[in-house]
Amino acid sequence: MKIAIPTSDWVTVSGHAGQARQWLLYDLAGHRGDAPLPAPTRVELTKEQLPHYFKDDGPHPLDGVELIVAGSAGDGFVRHMKKRGADVLLTGETDPATAIDLIIKGETLPDQRFDITTTLCRLRDLFSRH
Repeated sequence: MKIAIPTSDWVTVSGHAGQARQWLLYDLAGHRGDAPLPAPTRVELTKEQLPHYFKDDGPHPLDGVELIVAGSAGDGFVRHMKKRGADVLLTGETDPATAIDLIIKGETLPDQRFDITTTLCRLRDLFSRH
């Protein structure tokens, strides 16, 4: 399973996933639950590759990701990623490794924190092509 996490500093889970340029990509294929997490691959998107702007007209660096864990995301982003084969989990957990560990253990992620940009995204999503 591949899990992608938006970040603004390569250390913490960030919100507003549709506008995130920096992503941590964890490839858990062959990972055992008791083993340490593999180091993530860093993925830096161009403006044209940002989910808010990407036209779905070709391959994308996040292709093959099955799960996205973010601090916040609009409904349009969630629908867009579902069409591309990825589910989205929103959380208040700020540490990527802790979030993935909770997922692997089947435990509940902490609720997401309030983020005004999510409210603005919901308004924008009313007119979204996704």
